[in-house]
Amino acid sequence: MSNQPRVAKVLAALLVSMTAGAMVLMALGDNPPSAGVFSLSSYYLHHLDSVEKAIRSRTSQSTGHWGRIEIYYSGTKAGNIEQLASLGGLASAEDINCHFVICNGLGGGDGQIQSTEKWQRQWSIISGRTWYGSSQTIRICVIADGKTAIPTDSQKQRTQVLVQELRRKFGIQTDSVYYPSNWL
Repeated sequence: MSNQPRVAKVLAALLVSMTAGAMVLMALGDNPPSAGVFSLSSYYLHHLDSVEKAIRSRTSQSTGHWGRIEIYYSGTKAGNIEQLASLGGLASAEDINCHFVICNGLGGGDGQIQSTEKWQRQWSIISGRTWYGSSQTIRICVIADGKTAIPTDSQKQRTQVLVQELRRKFGIQTDSVYYPSNWL
């Protein structure tokens, strides 16, 4: 029972600190403190477009057209739509064979979602020597190789938000979403 004075002191200190914190917040009212240097929310608000904006397209979107989502690695350590097209020997960025690219800070903002021309026109991906998927598959390319260049926390978070929004908008089931085998 010799711990009772210590417990009382800890509880009193907790009560005082919580009261002081509440008073500071009430004094600030509708003027919250400015975001710190590493504020994730201010980074998203000022540097990254919303997922809803990335999902918009110039062509009408039909809920029955899309039924699967596949996330895959670019196989590169850096890049964006234009750089991936160039590395792939494509004539232009319009020819890239995915719907979205999620950048890692090396070629685009960390977590930046770039929608491709195929998404803007609501076109299916073309089957080729490296992919034989369905015409109902939305493909998301994450800039990483999955070995030495793994996805950043921002890329993972933005991918999750993008997938959730696509699933909600097009009625895609959870078991129809495919991630790379070493997705963390």
